[in-house]
Amino acid sequence: MDYRGTDHTGTYYPSATGYEPVLTPGEAAEFARSLHDAPDRHFGQDPVPVLLYEPGASLRERREAFQEVYDTVVARIGEPTLYGGSAEGPNVRWRDGDRVVLLAGNRTRAQLSVHGTDALESEERRTFEWGGPCSADEPHDFEYLPYTWQLDRSGPGERPTERPGARMASGLEHFESALELLLAAWVEQLPVQVGTDWASFCLTSGVDRGRQLLVSYSLADGLHASIDDRDGEDSPERAHQMVARGWQSRDRGWWQTDIEDPDRASAAAVARLALTELRARGTREPEELRARDASCKDRGELWLPGLGIRH
Repeated sequence: MDYRGTDHTGTYYPSATGYEPVLTPGEAAEFARSLHDAPDRHFGQDPVPVLLYEPGASLRERREAFQEVYDTVVARIGEPTLYGGSAEGPNVRWRDGDRVVLLAGNRTRAQLSVHGTDALESEERRTFEWGGPCSADEPHDFEYLPYTWQLDRSGPGERPTERPGARMASGLEHFESALELLLAAWVEQLPVQVGTDWASFCLTSGVDRGRQLLVSYSLADGLHASIDDRDGEDSPERAHQMVARGWQSRDRGWWQTDIEDPDRASAAAVARLALTELRARGTREPEELRARDASCKDRGELWLPGLGIRH
């Protein structure tokens, strides 16, 4: 196999484009077809890189490089069974009861592999169920989950009959980290997999019943957050308070913040804003929170197992 961009020792040579193809998109698509149609001889083999990103490649560079490979693979073997991604990178699956073809990536590479369905999903269930810290004082591990979001749009293949339980945050700081990781993943991964379709969910708290904090992202509109404050005062003092928390403007009783061209820092800012607002309204534990109405343009089932709260 031709590993362009490396020498025989695997040392990476930088390129002017921010990435170097290990396989051409056509070669990657043909390899994906082999994994998809004749997986038996590939079981147990290491993932095969199809892209190597230049050290320090931006979110946009990774997204654009992955787009070309992804589109070519989809043109060859069809739409995936499950869209998705981890905090590390995309995690796209062509699945049936026997095998899962996985096009996955992180901040250094994208790669193709095939796995026995039961073996892969059993291991992932164990990761969700048995990992994680015992207390809020220990480091979280949301960045190591197999995926933080998944979308089922009833594409080809077979859907899982059992999904792993969502990983619960041990404290609000862990929830803030999980939300940041999810939003950063969406910014990089959603445009490639669902184009201009939006994705969103509402946060609610048991200590502030009936109030919604909406979080959404789309390629066209960027990151958006808004909070229902129709019962709040429409006064300069209230406006000063809300702006100090990080909100930008008020529209018909909803305070909102929009970031048109978001990056990882933007995801962190929105997560910090959400946590600041929830704390200000009385939330003290992640067990008090719920994620509701998760949707990707109202088409399919959007699941957020890496958000750190129940939904």
